[in-house]
Amino acid sequence: MAPIKQKALINVDLGEGYGNLKCGPDDELLPLIDIANIACGFHAGDPLIMSTTVRACKSRNVLIGAHPGLPDLQGFGRRYMQLSPEEVTAITIYQVGALKGFLDAEGVKLNHVKPHGVLYGMMCRDLDVARAVMRGVPKGVPVFGLAGTKMEEAAREEGREFWAELYGDVKYSPDGMLVIDRIKKPWKNEEVEKHVTQQLETETVTATDGSTVHLPVKDYPLSLCCHSDSPGCVEIIKTARAVCDRFNKEHGYS
Repeated sequence: MAPIKQKALINVDLGEGYGNLKCGPDDELLPLIDIANIACGFHAGDPLIMSTTVRACKSRNVLIGAHPGLPDLQGFGRRYMQLSPEEVTAITIYQVGALKGFLDAEGVKLNHVKPHGVLYGMMCRDLDVARAVMRGVPKGVPVFGLAGTKMEEAAREEGREFWAELYGDVKYSPDGMLVIDRIKKPWKNEEVEKHVTQQLETETVTATDGSTVHLPVKDYPLSLCCHSDSPGCVEIIKTARAVCDRFNKEHGYS
């Protein structure tokens, strides 16, 4: 298989603490990433954390997107919930609007929307959920998602810009879907390097059953996602950064 034909950027979920509880080492991660997905209060995050995270990203010239999730603080947005399409649209509008208030206060553009956790997984499989989320995203704002799924289909239906994602610290099932763990598991650096390199250089990934799965990223803009709540996330993201930088340099992507 041929290498992916786009520059590989790195996005990471940030601002996922709550009150006095801190989730990931955001300050250590900011110098390593291009794009941040900031939690909007439903699965994690609160007004002060959102404000602080927006200012920190601005100071590092990190692009900022909204990271709306299901209303599930205790389960960190990684438990399935059944909501009506109207509810899904409403919680998306609510969360994106909350983050946009802090962005407007700092004079920063909303770069994109990337759904979180199980909401993301529901969008991949259920076109009605994907459409409902899209209806809650402001016009003209791109959506990050998994190519070849209902997320892409819903974005295409309404002519919305779509960014394809790869994953540095998430495994894939044989059908090309993501295996969403309730609690993130550790990765060895060499595993991350192999996992990311394979995706970038061959547009494939080795699934949990050992099969090779094609990743239909097409010519969409591309971003590799890593998570701030993965054990050893700083080393994971350093490794992913090195692989992406090497790939971009070797293929002439400035």
